[in-house]
Amino acid sequence: MSRKIDLLDRRRARVRRALRAAANGRPRLSVFRSSKQIYVQVIDDASGRTLAAASSLDKDLRARLKTGADKAAALEVGKLVAERAKAAGVTKVIFDRSGYLYHGRVKALADAAREGGLEF
Repeated sequence: MSRKIDLLDRRRARVRRALRAAANGRPRLSVFRSSKQIYVQVIDDASGRTLAAASSLDKDLRARLKTGADKAAALEVGKLVAERAKAAGVTKVIFDRSGYLYHGRVKALADAAREGGLEF
């Protein structure tokens, strides 16, 4: 288990290093995926502030979702974060998959955020 966590940490650091180089001042759309929920934040790294956030634990989503750990939940969270980011004045972001493979829930969230109006 320890080796698996170390590999994830190394991959996460490698992805973040590449993102910092390519960001050009754009906020970062950061994803955290647990076995039961999915969380996403739009972070301005220059000021260290979270501009918008959403998760499958939000009250309005929790009532509609069967579980927070499937693609349907990721789609709803992606739409919600795009809506909140646009309300905060953010349209262009850089996608931080946090070392997770771009597949399944992470891909569904990214696609929904794009449909919601975020550009990355």
